Amino acid sequence: MAEAGAWVELTVEADVEAVEAVSEILGRVAPGGVSVEPAFELVDEGLGARIDPSRPSIVRAYLPARDPAAAERAAATASEALGHLQAFGLRPIGDLTSRVVHEADWAEAWKAHFPVLRVGRRIVIKPTWREHQPMAGDVILDLDPGMAFGTGLHPTTRLCLAAIEGLADRGLVEGVAVLDVGCGSGILAIAAGRLGAASVVAIDTDLIAVEATTANAARNDLGDRLVARHGSLPSGGPPAAIVLANLIASLLITLAASLRDELTLGGTILASGIFVDREGEVRAAFQSAGLTVVGRAAEGEWVAIEAIRR
Repeated sequence: MAEAGAWVELTVEADVEAVEAVSEILGRVAPGGVSVEPAFELVDEGLGARIDPSRPSIVRAYLPARDPAAAERAAATASEALGHLQAFGLRPIGDLTSRVVHEADWAEAWKAHFPVLRVGRRIVIKPTWREHQPMAGDVILDLDPGMAFGTGLHPTTRLCLAAIEGLADRGLVEGVAVLDVGCGSGILAIAAGRLGAASVVAIDTDLIAVEATTANAARNDLGDRLVARHGSLPSGGPPAAIVLANLIASLLITLAASLRDELTLGGTILASGIFVDREGEVRAAFQSAGLTVVGRAAEGEWVAIEAIRR
């Protein structure tokens, strides 16, 4: 038997367009979920990072090591499924590797994957354990992602952050109410608050996300303007001038009418998490719900759209 506090780490390198399929395979044997680490290079003497979409991402999953035989069977199952995926030859996928890690080491080692990251012109995502010398005009987001989604490394998050900054540049964030649907770590809600929103409500169906958002709001001195709640739509609150929805295409399609109802007339929704081949479906759902698409941004195969309530 392996010692207590030990885990088997399964790792696969995958092309960015194969990440979703690889994550699904690893998720079958690791119910606790998977993590995705996009490739990046450090810049500014190691205090910043630049995402490199031409290099493979790393997908990781963890299994308890207390039953070595069970962990070995799970790894073999995942390896076989990955082999079938590799056989299609659609996108480069590396071989599955495994190693034993210990919680004492793991607690600190994962932090190496989260550098200081600049998004857009002003927004700087600074993990709480990093140092950063701000430039004039920088909007610093002090963030501890914990176990919640939302670090700024994923294209969908970066697209939303850049879009929020764009709204702020147009004077549409200062002094308004914002709703963040599916808040994760709270990164988008915090960005809206730091850019001048009068109030921000962040909701998520995951209690861990609510806890992470609440803690991160306090770190950014937004505890009096940002409230995180457990739940989904309808939010139960008054309509907001801006709704942030970094979800996935299928959810955006299903929730289109509910998202519209959360907006004031003429209000803006920023929707991300849309894979390019589903953009048309999301646009059609928004149009049917009374939302007019007025803007679009893309990074790689991911798309974010800006729409207003007619």
